[in-house]
Amino acid sequence: MTTLTLIGKPDCHLCDVAEQIVESVVDDLPVEVADRITIEQASIADDTDLFSTWWEKIPVVLIDGELHAHWRVSADRLRAALLAADSEGASA
Repeated sequence: MTTLTLIGKPDCHLCDVAEQIVESVVDDLPVEVADRITIEQASIADDTDLFSTWWEKIPVVLIDGELHAHWRVSADRLRAALLAADSEGASA
């Protein structure tokens, strides 16, 4: 399983765009890969630790807890990272 975490806040245009990109990329992945991805969302407005760590960088995308992107999310780069994470998980 791969966990993708999207960190943002309410009323954040870039966060909305990042969410759309994440959804689109996951929807376009092969079903067997997409089924092994869990998408979690977190808001810096609800968590002081997230706020102190990420407030200047939202939206933030983490893959399995590791920083993948902040501010702008590239669909091509995200797709490649999710496929690589799935491949690594399959070989473990």
